[in-house]
Amino acid sequence: MTNRVKTDLCIIGGGSGGLSLAAGAVQMGADVVLVEGHKMGGDCLNYGCVPSKALLAAAHKAHAMETGRAFGVTPVTPQVDYAVAKDHVAHTIATIEPHDSVERFEGLGVKVIQEYGSFVSPTELQAGDTIIQARRFVVATGSSPFVPPIPGLDVVPFETNETIFDLRERPDHLIVIGGGPIGLEMAQAHRRLGSKVTVLEGLKALGKDDPELAAIALENLRAEGVEILEDHMVDSVSGTAGDIRVHSKDGSVTQGSHLLLAVGRKVNINKLNLDAAGVDHDRTGIKVGQDLRSSNKKVYAIGDVAGGLQFTHVAGYHAGVVIRSILLGMPSKQRTDHIPWVTYTDPEITQVGLTEAQAREAHGDRLTVARFDYAGNDRAIATGQTKGLIKVMVVKGRPVGASIVGAQAGELISMWAMAIANGLKMSAISNTVVPYPTLMEVNKRAAGAYFSPKLFDSSLVKRIVGFVQKTLP
Repeated sequence: MTNRVKTDLCIIGGGSGGLSLAAGAVQMGADVVLVEGHKMGGDCLNYGCVPSKALLAAAHKAHAMETGRAFGVTPVTPQVDYAVAKDHVAHTIATIEPHDSVERFEGLGVKVIQEYGSFVSPTELQAGDTIIQARRFVVATGSSPFVPPIPGLDVVPFETNETIFDLRERPDHLIVIGGGPIGLEMAQAHRRLGSKVTVLEGLKALGKDDPELAAIALENLRAEGVEILEDHMVDSVSGTAGDIRVHSKDGSVTQGSHLLLAVGRKVNINKLNLDAAGVDHDRTGIKVGQDLRSSNKKVYAIGDVAGGLQFTHVAGYHAGVVIRSILLGMPSKQRTDHIPWVTYTDPEITQVGLTEAQAREAHGDRLTVARFDYAGNDRAIATGQTKGLIKVMVVKGRPVGASIVGAQAGELISMWAMAIANGLKMSAISNTVVPYPTLMEVNKRAAGAYFSPKLFDSSLVKRIVGFVQKTLP
């Protein structure tokens, strides 16, 4: 028997974007149905941001035991229990899980249907034995790891971010295909936990980041023993569990015990039957305008499935964009110039707005690049974290981009994201008083680097100062 439900808003996908939207909408008085056929919390909680950072935290503890000599602490080789490290990952997920649970959202008043949804018409979605008719639909189904068509993957065992956190025995030699953020985070974590690690990247590792900053991060990974082979196109794979060979197009062969694929993401749209809803889409996602609305005006898309930046915080931001449009009837559009992102290697590497290369192309001679090295920061000197650099791209006195590599870069970037989001000038940064000694002074010193030539190299300023000193009593 088919049940029929009418609602104001039907959200397809219980990941970070869908859950943020559901919680906000129902508390603002809307009738909300949430459809999720897999795990509540989505990729971020179960396979992405949360478990990866938990494993990196375990790896950091192991690394600290080997790196204390400069502080008078005798280095020791850590005895790593890989299974217990994975227990920490599982405990972290379990601690956060109730916040994203069916029970919590039903307690808020959301009707949760634990089935996959498929459109049957432009105004109806079927989930199990229920057909939902909604005034508005929001697709928030996220993305999954992309498995490239490499010969041999059909018979050779491999891991992705959806399976590697379930491993209980430490890999002897982890081969990672893909030198992007996911691949390098997992590479460094496993190296610090005692695995040998080789990363194979077909182009340039961290290729989406500023190359000057990426080089600093990559140098540190290599110094820790992570083998990173760039311009290394994979041709095929062979072998069995525990004895895997990756054959590259240059004829070389990399042999290891485990294989991790980290070559990108694919959007989750196959189950949705978008054609029945009249929703335009392609392999990159649902085609939406700046208002995140699809070709079917009743259907919106947020997060990864909207075909743009694939970050958890973007999905949450998208939820705020569409909630103003759907619930309040207010014009609302997304923007991307103020969206930061972080790669959580050590050192961290982060970006908001334009890189130096992008800014030079867009603004030419109007661009000023302000720089400051971590080596000039007193807190970084005290903690032995002087490997790092900040670059701020400034046009007409306003930052249009910031790039940071170094300790706590992911925390420091927030000041620049706020400045760009609100159109603040560099003077807003320089006027801010921050505690001493903190790494936050790196931001202040970058702003100072922007203003210093205008003050100290200006003949006009020198003449004014000279005049004042001669005339004032």
